[in-house]
Amino acid sequence: MTSRKNISVVIPALNEQESIAYVVGSMPWSDIAECIVVDNGSTDRTAAIAASAGARVVTSLRGYGAACKAGSDAAIDTSTILVFMDGDGSDVVSDLSRLVVPIESDVADFLIGSRIRGRREPGSMLPSQIFAGHFVAMLLRILHGARYTDMGPFRAIRRSSLKKLNMTEMTYGWNLEMQAKAARQGLRIQEIAVDYRCRRGGLSKVSGNLGASLKTGVRILAVLLRTSYRSNAQ
Repeated sequence: MTSRKNISVVIPALNEQESIAYVVGSMPWSDIAECIVVDNGSTDRTAAIAASAGARVVTSLRGYGAACKAGSDAAIDTSTILVFMDGDGSDVVSDLSRLVVPIESDVADFLIGSRIRGRREPGSMLPSQIFAGHFVAMLLRILHGARYTDMGPFRAIRRSSLKKLNMTEMTYGWNLEMQAKAARQGLRIQEIAVDYRCRRGGLSKVSGNLGASLKTGVRILAVLLRTSYRSNAQ
């Protein structure tokens, strides 16, 4: 990775006090401009711990997409690449350089880290999550001609490209909306295999229980149908 300091890392975080210090502390500080932790309504010490570890902390309304948007809006003006990742310790920070190099080399606008194609620690993804990844990838291919294998949170995008996507989804459909709109607008998209680990603590807000999983699934399908309808209407 170059050291042009043009990269802002955005980490949405909701009650991740057990893992956020590790994640922030793992940042390649010499190669990024900043690490922004977006406190998404935590009721624990996530924000204080993140700040102590060296992150710049901002707050947002509840919702994963709302946190991602708040973080991207807060990035310093000199950052031209935005990297999104989770705050639970499951993403392997050393893969960050492989995500941004194609954008820095101007051969891609949008990089997705695929957990499906990468090496996964046993138990890091439920069978239902793996199935959902394949199923949604199939629908995206049919509806938008995009070849994805995952909707993983670890991703990098050119800042100017993200602005053009005009993101509106403020919940867990944010990642899917980004992928659908990126395909529809003809961004240069690459997907690379990334390693994935079990979270270092706390409970997943998406797959931690059946209710959360069903709610997230419904939201993702709604986003997929909406983006497809808008695409056909244009």
